[in-house]
Amino acid sequence: MTSTTHISRFIRRNRGAAATFALVAATALLAGCSSSDDKGVVVGSNNFPESNLLADIYGEALKAKGITVTYKPNIGSRETTYGLIKNGSISVLPEYNGALLAYLDPKATPKTTEATTAAIKAKLGSKLTLLQPSSAQDKDSVTVNAATAQKYNLTGKSSIADLKGIAKGLVIGGSPEFQTRHQGLVGLKSVYGVDFKSFKALDAGGPLTQAALKKDAVQAADVFTTDPTISKEKFVVLQDPENLFGFENVQPLVHKGALPQKGVDALNAVSAKLDTATLLDLDTQVQAQNKDPLDVAKAWLKSAGLS
Repeated sequence: MTSTTHISRFIRRNRGAAATFALVAATALLAGCSSSDDKGVVVGSNNFPESNLLADIYGEALKAKGITVTYKPNIGSRETTYGLIKNGSISVLPEYNGALLAYLDPKATPKTTEATTAAIKAKLGSKLTLLQPSSAQDKDSVTVNAATAQKYNLTGKSSIADLKGIAKGLVIGGSPEFQTRHQGLVGLKSVYGVDFKSFKALDAGGPLTQAALKKDAVQAADVFTTDPTISKEKFVVLQDPENLFGFENVQPLVHKGALPQKGVDALNAVSAKLDTATLLDLDTQVQAQNKDPLDVAKAWLKSAGLS
């Protein structure tokens, strides 16, 4: 995984954040919360909906074990939240292993989830630790629309490699950079032998890409794997067995000593149950169906036997 993919991920997850302002605001907001002794465990989140939802899941899982939890949601970008968890102002933060590693070491190119975790741990502040990663990932993907999936019998079990014989008749869309990146057309050809009819420059998995895929202006596109549009429009995400798009597993970042062992066990149990399909469904409930994320978190924990 190259730094360009990490940077794209980092920017997407933190778009719209004014880091300097957020740092000042968050520092003032969290003044006096420097240890878990004051208000129990402080669960924070970055400033985008999925992070807030994950924080609710973590917090409610901890509450189910009798742990006192205070929420500090929607704090800001990683430049802000990493410093706050490092100094103990927050205790737990939902993270994405690939994006966190890019922040700590942009040159790292791990080949497995385990290697990603190991590389992060080598660069983490001495007072921080990572718990177990989930299989849930929010990452780039090659996704086809419903009509294309039906025409070529593509399902969620199909691989990018299955496009090899049909891609010459398909238009793919994505950000302008997707055309020249290894984690884009270059890698699709060199790793999977897939060469598309043409490329249409759109945006980074945003509304332009979603609309073009829906209207069949493109038949395939770079869409992020937990985008609620996938389920709403019955798009099909193709498997990436060669990990062209790297790793972006959801993983709890914790200030050492902030959690008792039962809290560690509770969050590891969440990671064991949370997969990408589940996270997509939960995101859809919050972002497309306008359900309260706390209610969604509680309902899922109950259904998973974690509360």
